Amino acid sequence: MSIDAGALQAEAVGLFAGQHVLAELEGIDPELLDDEQFLRDTLDSALHRSRATVCQVIAQRFEPQGVTVLALLSESHASLHTYPEDGSIFIDVFTCGNRAQPEQAVHLLAEALSPSSVTTQTIRRGRDHGTEFVSQR
Repeated sequence: MSIDAGALQAEAVGLFAGQHVLAELEGIDPELLDDEQFLRDTLDSALHRSRATVCQVIAQRFEPQGVTVLALLSESHASLHTYPEDGSIFIDVFTCGNRAQPEQAVHLLAEALSPSSVTTQTIRRGRDHGTEFVSQR
C-alpha cells in the first residue's frame, strides 16, 4: 500500500485546526522598524523557513514613520505592524493545519529584530485541536 504524499500534505493544511501566535516585541532599533524592504524580506524568509506557503507579501510605509506588512499564506496569514517611535512591533501569525510552524516564524522574526523584550501567546483554534468554543451573541 502506497501513501500519496500530496494527499497527506493537503490533509495537513486543510484541517479545521490551527495555531494563532500573537507577539509583542520591544526594544528594537527604530531604523529596522521603519525599513519596509527589510521587514518584507524578513517576514518572507521567516515564513518560508517555518514551512508556511507564502502566496503574496504586501507592505505599506506610513508618514512620518511605521510600516505594516501582510503575508497571504495558503495556510492563512501573517502581519507585522511597527511603532519605530516606541521601538515596538506587533506580530500576528495564524496558520491552519499542522504543516506550518507559526511559533518558529515568530522566533525567527525575533532573532532578526533583536528585541530586548518578547511577549508571545499561542491560541489553538478549531475543533480538530479538541478546543470547545462558546458562542457569544
